[in-house]
Amino acid sequence: MSEDGEDRIMNSELLFRDNAYLRETTARVLVTGPDAIVLDRTVFYPQGGGQAGDTGALVGATGARTTIADTRKGEADTVLHVPVAGAALPTVGDTVTAAIDWERRYLLMRLHTALHVLSCVVIAPVTGGNIAPDKARLDFDIDMSALDAARIELETNALIARAVDTETVWITDDELDARPELVKTMSVKPPRGAGRVRLLRIPGIDLQPCGGTHVRNIGEIGAIRVLRIKNEGRRNRRVEIALAR
Repeated sequence: MSEDGEDRIMNSELLFRDNAYLRETTARVLVTGPDAIVLDRTVFYPQGGGQAGDTGALVGATGARTTIADTRKGEADTVLHVPVAGAALPTVGDTVTAAIDWERRYLLMRLHTALHVLSCVVIAPVTGGNIAPDKARLDFDIDMSALDAARIELETNALIARAVDTETVWITDDELDARPELVKTMSVKPPRGAGRVRLLRIPGIDLQPCGGTHVRNIGEIGAIRVLRIKNEGRRNRRVEIALAR
């Protein structure tokens, strides 16, 4: 991955954890190559927790532009910015402006937060999920007869209309162990190893571990619509949604 052909683990400062609304930052190139570029700090969210990785660009001091097609997790807190094939690459030590495709990210933020609200309408273990810019879905371990699209849409939109501010909360691993009911997802476990776990709180509505990016106020989601409900197997009933506008 590196210029000299040696693999190195270099952690990035994850600016999106504290402020999902940052659209760009200056950063120094730590590692560069056709497969991935690592920066000392980044606003790019790497694919994880069902949320797609960010796209965007790295722009050097001379105006040289490297288009980023995807963002993935490396080891520890390393973020891998994946350039498009054949892109001109920055040099290790260069200072670049790292800028995300904000319109795409904001759609992901709105839909990701909408899934948190949806999980409070459909009360069942979550067996999977995915967030893309155009639609999102959650899979539930629930009987198909308990899912009514019109009711789900109506009740989810009623909660969104409360326009409640979201909050980031950190608890220790031990505190999470003492409250297993906070973990709704069966397929994705909260990241551990750092001694603490990040939660998203929507006061009066939801509280659960999540490392993704979310809107500051659920009113920003706007109305959602249920696209379809589908049987995806013995323990998977899929509820797929999109933003109404």
